[in-house]
Amino acid sequence: MASDPVIHVIDDDEAAREALAFLIDCAGYPVRTYESATRFLDHAADLEPGCIVTDVRMPEMSGIELIERLKETGMAAPVIVITGHADVPMAIQAMKQGVADFIEKPFSDEAIIGAIRAAVDRDRARSELAAESERFRRRMAALSPREREVLEGLVEDHPNKVIASDLDISARTVEVYRANVMAKMKAGSLSDLVRMATVARLTTQA
Repeated sequence: MASDPVIHVIDDDEAAREALAFLIDCAGYPVRTYESATRFLDHAADLEPGCIVTDVRMPEMSGIELIERLKETGMAAPVIVITGHADVPMAIQAMKQGVADFIEKPFSDEAIIGAIRAAVDRDRARSELAAESERFRRRMAALSPREREVLEGLVEDHPNKVIASDLDISARTVEVYRANVMAKMKAGSLSDLVRMATVARLTTQA
């Protein structure tokens, strides 16, 4: 499928690179290979979304330097670092920079494929939540100032009478605004509305 995440494998060792690519392909993921981090960056603007699997020690640019460059450019794809035993402190440093996982050599087929699946699943969930957050944020933007005030009261679990007192309006007027808010937000219930408002804030708090 066109929407399937692509796994980008970066390793200067051709045999290791091709073996890993074969394994990933057998697991059902589209895969692209690159002999260096700089080669990968040369194609970064046109890359299909997915997951990056990179070795740590490579000539020209290390895996850690690649991660730093990706952060500078705002590329959000999850990164899995492959490391030798002596590189574990370096890999831990990479984890602190937000790397999805690191796999120590020698690794089993199950370990690397499991790490890729977990990273892809987390990234898909993150993307779906971000899209949902933006959708709800747009709905909130269509609310009037007073409707937003009523929404805030509902999110705080305040009864209509308390919201009315806080806003110096009648309880009946609160009911009208509440109905408008539910309709504009396309919420089926109060709990649904509260969830929408909570998710929408993820966009503005990011």
